[in-house]
Amino acid sequence: MNSHASYQQLPVIDLSAADAGPGARAALHAGLHAAARDVGFFQLVGHGVPDGETRALLSAMRRFFALPEADRVALDNVNSPHFRGYTRIGDERTGGARDWRDQLDIGAERPVRIPGPGEPAYWWLQGPNQWPAALPELRTAALAWIDRLSGVAERLLHELLTAIGAPTDFYDPIFGEHAHPHLKLVRYPGSAVDGADQGVGAHKDYGFLTLLLQDEVGGLQVQREDGLFHDVPPIPGAFVVNLGELLEVATDGYLVATNHRVVSPPGATERFSVPFFYNPRLDARIEPLPFPYASAAPGVTDDPANPLFAEYGFNELKGKLRAHPLVAERHHAGLLSPA
Repeated sequence: MNSHASYQQLPVIDLSAADAGPGARAALHAGLHAAARDVGFFQLVGHGVPDGETRALLSAMRRFFALPEADRVALDNVNSPHFRGYTRIGDERTGGARDWRDQLDIGAERPVRIPGPGEPAYWWLQGPNQWPAALPELRTAALAWIDRLSGVAERLLHELLTAIGAPTDFYDPIFGEHAHPHLKLVRYPGSAVDGADQGVGAHKDYGFLTLLLQDEVGGLQVQREDGLFHDVPPIPGAFVVNLGELLEVATDGYLVATNHRVVSPPGATERFSVPFFYNPRLDARIEPLPFPYASAAPGVTDDPANPLFAEYGFNELKGKLRAHPLVAERHHAGLLSPA
């Protein structure tokens, strides 16, 4: 039991307060400002996502992970130069160590764009998904979820920008129909046979916002102001939201992207989670945000091992090449460098 009461739960933000009158909206903005500035994480309720859509996604997801292994491996992301598809347990890496989980990576369903001469290599990230033929409802539910959560994230970003005194629609041009959302369907199968408990290692997300649907098992931990990792108890129907590195860059460090990790559930307990990453267009350049607290911004966290690029696609490509070495070796050997 943590002695510091404020670490028992993340701040809880009710997005429906945006439509509940000026007083409620002002309180929402005050809470959102504090959560984004001080923690970089919060629980989001009042988001308006129908329970039926959530149940449909979770049901299709559980059926996917119940498919015979051969059916899942048929969608191996090693087949995809776009890093889409199924990743077997232990094949993804965070911080150089393997993650004890398997997952299906899904993005916007778009045609392949092979980079031409002089074009950025990040266009490889655009392309089709891989879907299980035996489970057509998964495609329907997952693509509907991407659309639904893109709408929630857009509303949330607007309220967050308003909360810190910035122009509400400042970043609208870098999202829209060419945004690059990313959805993961993740299963943590329990502890690794060698006792390692890294479900996913400590990391920050590299987009704007992440909205996580976690089941009742728990395991997510967030690094708080005391430097320690604290559990995030699940709240039924809530999304755990965290800020990505692009918002830290955009605000020169005034808003924070926070380290987080997942500890594998004990024994053979399965845990399911669905992170959704709200990302801009691959070719988006992140302009500094004009806002009244800019003079109080401390600067962006400097991590020489993780340089941040102004053009979003380079950040995602860097992350994918590190996280999925098998895909990188098969399709993108020319992009790998010793550095």
